[in-house]
Amino acid sequence: MEGWDYTTIIEPFRIKAVEPIPILSARERHRALASVAWNVFGLRADQVTIDLLTDSGTGAMSAAQWAALMDGDESYAGSRSFRRFEAVVQRITGLPHVFPVHQGRAAERIVAATELGPGRKVISNTHFDTTRANVEASGATAVDLPCERASAPDDPAAFKGDIDLGALEEALADPAVALVVMTLTNNALGGHPVSMGNLEAVSELCRDRGVPLFLDAARFAENAWFIHSRDPSYAAWPLHAIARRMFDLADGCMLSAKKDGIANIGGVLATRDPDQASRFRTELIIGEGFPTYGGLAGRDLEAIAVGLEEALDPAYLRYRTRSVAYFAEALASVGVPVVQPPGGHAVYIDAGALVPQIPSHAFPGVAVVNGLYLEGGVRGVEVGSLMFPGAALELVRLAVPRRVYTQSHVDYVVEVAARLVRRCPELPGYRVVQEPPALRHFTAELAPL
Repeated sequence: MEGWDYTTIIEPFRIKAVEPIPILSARERHRALASVAWNVFGLRADQVTIDLLTDSGTGAMSAAQWAALMDGDESYAGSRSFRRFEAVVQRITGLPHVFPVHQGRAAERIVAATELGPGRKVISNTHFDTTRANVEASGATAVDLPCERASAPDDPAAFKGDIDLGALEEALADPAVALVVMTLTNNALGGHPVSMGNLEAVSELCRDRGVPLFLDAARFAENAWFIHSRDPSYAAWPLHAIARRMFDLADGCMLSAKKDGIANIGGVLATRDPDQASRFRTELIIGEGFPTYGGLAGRDLEAIAVGLEEALDPAYLRYRTRSVAYFAEALASVGVPVVQPPGGHAVYIDAGALVPQIPSHAFPGVAVVNGLYLEGGVRGVEVGSLMFPGAALELVRLAVPRRVYTQSHVDYVVEVAARLVRRCPELPGYRVVQEPPALRHFTAELAPL
């Protein structure tokens, strides 16, 4: 869309395949949610009308990606599909040692198993759920140091995904720090991007202290777009150059290709350090497979290679971020408090402000998530005290799958939310009936209070 001079931002694609979506009655929705102990993760896909649970692996692949599947080389070792995948990742990131994995959390597990252990620490702008779980499973401690503005939902600052540099400098004085991970964009606190200036400062601090810096780069393209569109000094930079600059500041990356790879499965682990690469390779063979397939079919590697390039298309990113902004503006117009400014992959509802009568221990985010489903079959996810005990913000994330829903679908969600706003004083809180020892939000059984 370079040179596009209309105020209406249209989808930069045509739709050539469709699938039906289910529409249940209010009674059927109530019965469905009660049958899965009031946890929307338990719902079947055919019980959900608009599914905004996650943008991970839920996007629509392009015609070019579907065509690439047919060229997949399923050789166990040394497939040409891996070579194509490797070349694309190296071109975008500049990282020489590239490993495919079945998804982002597999990369996290390999890093935790090889680089961490009891008594070690990992510093981040904010760890997301699986990152934290893998760090803690190794015996290490996950420490979050988000910038102060990240905890203010109404603050319009452009780069609220930044880390607190003063706190980071102080934390790096501890020799127990084994790794710094910058999450691009900051998924746990509103999907906010990290500025290039903040990344440059983090990189300098880490290199001065000899601590490796890794990027959790699942949404690297969206972060690059926000740098391009919000930082005037990068307005003339091509997106590939901005992305490369971000990766040049790091020692390695973990990347879920189910986000900005626009694929349904897959991930990337990459590093500059040949010794680290050797450790990664050994651990990958144990848990994922031979290093040239890493738990994926050759056709998946082909789809990811195409998707990573498509994700850096300026027309696509302009459309995607504007669509999310439209969603946020429409929700705000009907009285739903949303985190500002909107991120690139989701709208975050401030559930604490929407249902102030529900205290954090009664999970206001769960109340809003379940309310949206009962009202209109819309599935979101709680990002608050259930997902992160002691969370600073009680949020609900409505993640927008890539290239899947149209404006009328978004308008329907806004209408559902408007009806829910009128019922918010009636919404109950929830209690946990049963929970697993880790990542409880996925499978916890709940009950309304």
